[in-house]
Amino acid sequence: MSNITISVPITKEQERFIKERVKSGVSANRAHVVRQALNRLSEEEAVNAVLEAEQEIVEGKGLRGDLRELLKKIR
Repeated sequence: MSNITISVPITKEQERFIKERVKSGVSANRAHVVRQALNRLSEEEAVNAVLEAEQEIVEGKGLRGDLRELLKKIR
């Protein structure tokens, strides 16, 4: 995997947060803080997608049955 560098403007508060994470040893460096944040965001979105799907099932919006048969109906 190759790394890509991007430049993103941040607020002073965000800068302080990043510096504190590095200073406390929670993150190795500034880039590590940003990578951790992006990973966390990705995980949260995945969890939210599952929760939304579960809610749809509770509301009766889910599909039940044999996956192959359901796919035939969709196509």
